[in-house]
Parts: sequence; structure tokens; C-alpha cells
Amino acid sequence: MNTTNNSTDNPINLNSDNSSDHPPVNREIHLVSRPAGEPEATNFALVETEIPQPAEGQILVRNNWMSVDPYMRGRMNDDASYIVPFAIGAVLEGHAVGEVVASRSAEIAVGATVSHFAGWREYAVIDGAEATVLDVSATRPQDHLGALGQVGFTAYLAVAETAPVRQGDVVFVSGAAGAVGSLAGQIARNLGASRVIGSAGGPEKGRILTDVFGFDAAIDYRAGSIAEQLAEAAPEGVDVYVDNVGGDHLEAAIGAMRMHGRAAIVGMISGYNATEPVPGPSNLYDLVLRQLTLKGLLVVDHYDKFPAYLAQATKWLAEGSLRTRETIVHGIDRAPEAFLGMLRGANTGKMLVRL
Repeated sequence: MNTTNNSTDNPINLNSDNSSDHPPVNREIHLVSRPAGEPEATNFALVETEIPQPAEGQILVRNNWMSVDPYMRGRMNDDASYIVPFAIGAVLEGHAVGEVVASRSAEIAVGATVSHFAGWREYAVIDGAEATVLDVSATRPQDHLGALGQVGFTAYLAVAETAPVRQGDVVFVSGAAGAVGSLAGQIARNLGASRVIGSAGGPEKGRILTDVFGFDAAIDYRAGSIAEQLAEAAPEGVDVYVDNVGGDHLEAAIGAMRMHGRAAIVGMISGYNATEPVPGPSNLYDLVLRQLTLKGLLVVDHYDKFPAYLAQATKWLAEGSLRTRETIVHGIDRAPEAFLGMLRGANTGKMLVRL
């Protein structure tokens, strides 16, 4: 894995009518068994298939970038949720960005860069209506899987809608060196937070939080009590908490929140691999005593607000008030490795696979 701020790879050019320019097969990652606890490489298989051909109204996309995200762990279980489980023996799916190499859509031309939901494969056939043509004249394609995509939008919703930051608020973000957390802290600052605190694993990630992402303080959850470190970093308490971790982070945040504090529950990665029910925080009665609000966030319910967010985030990126980091793994065959690494905290910023 390597961490970078800017891509040095040239775009892949597959705009040729000569079939010899195309590899003879399409490579995909399939889920072959459901994990029991922490996923393993044996739950996945690299499968070769024929390159699909588009029907009327469809496009063929050569994927250049794909995303791996924590929510995918839940889809590997055969449980009811807001999104259907992955099927055993079938290709996985997720957000990706690629180049259109064949088109039977009147709206999308060959050569366009598009985002879509058919990741975990090198080539994908997509209905034209399910692809979004991207303007990459002033942004990088991979930005649309991070700050300018669902990750950034989730971070924005957390601090602007679900647990809205007010001028002068103290904000605590767990999992702050990850994709959503690193952006949530910065957006909170842009919305008027006076102090932003983040948790991360290890001193190097803590340094990145303060030196790169502009957090005021970093908590190393490996170094001792989160509650004690949070009390030191925010002696007067916390107004807004963005939860990506759950567990001891959530309990510490509840204990530190001031009267009428607000929390956006984005994810609880600490319990994703649990095989038994995870105990809840021991201090939930503090919600009553301090009239706290804990509210869950599902980005799928807010897509109508995405265009406005995209315009604002593009400006923030351009002016430097929103900074990004990426951890990049190269090759479709290493996509499971990227996913497993992301669950274990191996990434700083967004975990991406370069195809």
C-alpha cells in the first residue's frame, strides 16, 4: 500500500475499436463464503469472465478506480438491512470510477469518465441512467470516490444536518484518520467549530490529524483511556460527536457531551466483526440528564442534497480548506487485501483500489 495526495498514473486509454487492445477476459472479485467474525482472504475469489457487451441504452466501462468501504462488511452477512446482502458466488459491487469504452447510450459518449456502483471488476456494463458523467477538468477522477463522492457527502451530512455544528462548538470525531472522519472534522471547522478533536490509532496518524487535516488535538485510542484523553483535550466538554467507531468511543463521547449535545451515528466499525451482541454504552442515562440527541445517518435518504454539496466541496478543495489523503492498493486481485486492511485501520484517508 502507498499513501499519496496526487495520482502520478496516466489515465488508461482503451478507446480503440481494435479488439486486440482489450484483454481477453474480465476479472472480478466474488464472495464465495460469508465471514464468521473477521473476514479472511478465503471469503473472496478472483474470477475470470468474458468482457460483457452493452445492450441498447447501456455503456461498457473500464473501471480505473474502485472504493472499499466499511458498510460492505454488513452486506457480507445474510441479514436484513437497508441494502440487500451480497450474493454468494456472485461479483461484489460498490462505487467505482472509469472510462466509457463502448456505448449504446445516446447520452453518454465513448471516452467519458463516469461514476457508478459496479465496482469489484475491471469491466462493467451499466445502464446509462445508472451512471453519472463526471467533470474531471478541474478535479481528479478518484476525488469522486472521496471528498466529492458519497464519503464526503456522508461527512457533510453528519455535521451539517444530523448533528449540526453551530458557531463555536467543540467537535469530537472518532475514526478521524479514515475517509469520513478526516473530512467530517475539516467540514465542521468550515461550518464554525471552534475546536475539533479526533481519535486515531498511533502517533503518526495523530500527527496527520493535526498537521495535515487541521484538527486541534488527536487522541490515540491505543495509548490509554479514551475518556481520560478526551477530558484532557476538551476539559469543558463536547457539543457535537461524529461516531464512526461505537463501543468505548461512543461511551466516552456521551460522558463528555455538554447540555443539549448532539451526535451523528455514522458507523460502529468496532462491532462489525462481532459474533455476539455488542453491549451498549453504560452511561445512556446521561442522554436524559443532559438532554442529548443521538441520531443515525443513512446517506441514501439525502441524495437530493448532493448537488449542492458537490458544488460547495469542489470550492473547498480548490481553496485548500478541505484536504484529502488516500491509501492506494494496485490491482483488482488485491481488492480483498484493501478491504481487509481498511477494516483493520491500515488506511489514512480514503482506501482506494487502482485498477
